[in-house]
Amino acid sequence: MTAGTARGSRRDNDDSAQDELTAVQAALAAEHAAVYGYGVVGARIAGDRRTEAQAAYDGHRARRDALRRVVRDLGGTPQAAAAAYELPFPVPDAAAAARLAAELEDRLAAVYADLVRAGGAVRRREAAAALREAAVRSVRWRGGGVAFPGLVERAAEAAPAGSASAAGAL
Repeated sequence: MTAGTARGSRRDNDDSAQDELTAVQAALAAEHAAVYGYGVVGARIAGDRRTEAQAAYDGHRARRDALRRVVRDLGGTPQAAAAAYELPFPVPDAAAAARLAAELEDRLAAVYADLVRAGGAVRRREAAAALREAAVRSVRWRGGGVAFPGLVERAAEAAPAGSASAAGAL
């Protein structure tokens, strides 16, 4: 092995580690937004759907906390949650709250699909499980699903007109 090859391999490893950290930070940011969003959903929904929203809220808090630990393990500083997030549309009632929950899960699926691509073997399995959970919750909230949840093309198609696309937006 030549010195150039060894140097190239180290750079590739550094790049892949940075890609993984970036993808984990994006997942953490999405989980922060989901926790905030499910607070809104829970305030507008009732009955069995409130129980479903509470379970999703608890699940996203647990994933958020786990992702904070992963960021630290990867040598990064976990991204903090924003004080507030811009909702993609008004949420005046239970129907809009269910649409928001589906939107949150769609956006999470897209972020976890990126982490599946960027992560190592263990992280890939965890991200695939999170993607699957987000896809299942989205189907439950929306009442229907897509063939390949988490694909960028689907996320752009699912975003309602006028939705915010800034990093701080849900």
